[in-house]
This record gives sequence, structure tokens and C-alpha cells, in this order.
Amino acid sequence: MATRQTSANGNPKSPRIQVVLPEELCKRLSVLADQESRTVSNMAKVLIQQGVKLYESKNSPDPSHVSSGVATEKFRSALEAQQTRRLRGAPRRFRLYRPS
Repeated sequence: MATRQTSANGNPKSPRIQVVLPEELCKRLSVLADQESRTVSNMAKVLIQQGVKLYESKNSPDPSHVSSGVATEKFRSALEAQQTRRLRGAPRRFRLYRPS
């Protein structure tokens, strides 16, 4: 059963689960996380989301059973799948005011 914690301001946090992985799988997960500049936890979340989506698509003859949040989930997955990019210097649209 997933546990739900509350933050310091009283808002509920996302549910948390605990998973035991074989050592080899944990190493592979860590390598994937490093390659995508993610935390191991975030990488596991992304892979679980993809796996659940794949499992549901293969085992569901009727796609109407999926909740109405499909568009939101697709958007979230697309954002999480994007590679992280580092900013170089200040964005060009901002001009720093330097008094004379």
C-alpha cells in the first residue's frame, strides 16, 4: 500500500512506495538516470509510467476505460521524456541595466 505524507505547509505529497531491486537492475537504473541527467527515483518513475502505459495498451481491448486525464498524462510524459538542457549565461531577452 502506498503511503501518503504531508508537507510542512499541510498539503499532501505524492504517494510513496518502496521497491526492492536486484543489485544488477539497480546499477542499470543508475546508469540510465545518469545518461538522462535524472535522479534514480525520477528515472524509475518515468520507466514505471511507460511500462504501465504499455501494459494497459496491450491488455485493454476497450480504450474507453482509461480516465479522462489521458491528455494530461501524455503531456506530462512528453515533458519528462525531454532531455534536460543547460542554460548558458543570461537569456537574451533580458537586458541588464547598468547605471553609468
